[in-house]
Amino acid sequence: MRIALLLQDSIVDGPGLRFVVFTQGCLHNCKGCHNLSTHDPAGGKEVAVPDIVKKMASNPLTDGLTLSGGEPFLQVADCAVLAQQAHQLGLDVWCYSGYTFEELVADSRFLQLLEHIDILIDGPFEQDLKSLNLKWRGSTNQRVLDIKTSLAAKKAVDYLL
Repeated sequence: MRIALLLQDSIVDGPGLRFVVFTQGCLHNCKGCHNLSTHDPAGGKEVAVPDIVKKMASNPLTDGLTLSGGEPFLQVADCAVLAQQAHQLGLDVWCYSGYTFEELVADSRFLQLLEHIDILIDGPFEQDLKSLNLKWRGSTNQRVLDIKTSLAAKKAVDYLL
């Protein structure tokens, strides 16, 4: 798996202490993105998924896994394995994507990851809609979605903050 960074004990990428995987590679090129170094698909470094799982499992205080980027859905199979392993460890799974929920469910390849995500922050960062008053997202167009409920309802359902 190609990653930009692994971060243990984040408190800004979802609730509690998060283990964050910043995936490498993004095609959205959002103006004002704060993770520009993650855009180049050839950047970052290769790390074996079992090694990431071992590191994720190493801290018993970790509350959840956050998949960020870059764009996690560009590495959908590896991210799905990480999410599944996180659930087996009793962790919740949050994911940031520049794609909207509607775009993701329209492509069956993405379901293998969506089915293992609890909360999705969807949509591209839009600098003109940037707000420092938002919890867990950067611009007002982005949504914090309850994915289990959204998949069952076949429409985006907000996660109650």
